Amino acid sequence: MKALDVSASLAAMALLFAPVAAWAQDFDFSPAFHTQEIVTNGTSLHVRIGGKGPAVLLLHGYGETGDMWAPLARDLMRDHTVIVPDLRGMGLSAKPAVGYDKKTQGMDMAGVLDALKIGKVDLVTHDIGNMVGYAFAAEHRDRVKRFVLMDAPLPGVGPWEEILKNPLLWHFRFGGPDMERLVAGRERIYLDRFWNEFSATPARFSEASREHYAKLYAAPGAMHAGFSQFAAFDQDAIDDKAFLAEGKLAMPVLAIGGEKSFGPQMAAVMRFAATDVTEGVVPNSGHWLMEEQPDATVKMIRAFLDAAK
Repeated sequence: MKALDVSASLAAMALLFAPVAAWAQDFDFSPAFHTQEIVTNGTSLHVRIGGKGPAVLLLHGYGETGDMWAPLARDLMRDHTVIVPDLRGMGLSAKPAVGYDKKTQGMDMAGVLDALKIGKVDLVTHDIGNMVGYAFAAEHRDRVKRFVLMDAPLPGVGPWEEILKNPLLWHFRFGGPDMERLVAGRERIYLDRFWNEFSATPARFSEASREHYAKLYAAPGAMHAGFSQFAAFDQDAIDDKAFLAEGKLAMPVLAIGGEKSFGPQMAAVMRFAATDVTEGVVPNSGHWLMEEQPDATVKMIRAFLDAAK
């Protein structure tokens, strides 16, 4: 999907590049990381912490968990304290029945940082993580030093209504008890659709990774929580418009798009919400930047975070 025009050509591309070879996926956070179950804001979040130095918070998106950040986390831990939660209802975090609007989840993140006695952070996010990160940054503007968002729009911001009309994004409106029944026992089939159609090269989302994430999303309550992330978009749009009414974000923002996905339009979206936006485009990548082009993505993020030094 280039220039926010998520066209049928992406689906055709997925078929053209059907998986033909294994691609090594990296979930190794190194033994220096430890995990904590942090109780906050009415739920419990599974959180990895490692490294030493200025804090950086990494927020994952749908179809993955905090596991996606392993290559970046290992790089950043050399000179940062790296915090990697699984979002509410996802991965190894608890799966409450409610609280999937992104404003509430932004409060989850504030609670995690408070529990760790961390004040200010750099923020790096992807997909649903962008939405949670924006809510956190908008409500805690003094706590976010720099903000990196990757390849997903923000509800209610910029061309959101046009984005909703794109047929490839039908999953934004897919959910509820009947849909949960349809997907039960078929989680891998449902998730393959995301990993294939939104990749430039689906083979780079490895079979091992697909099995790993499909097992996590098949856990009791996990698909309900995932559908709830999307069902909250209408409320998220209301909340984001209220945040915008308070003014644009002032911290430096890096908006990264995959060349075969949001591309430069990620920055175009963020210019509606922030005053200091740098554009980044990762070549030969679709939506799954950390899987498809991990080295280039890590290098781009690291350069942005290091620039302030």
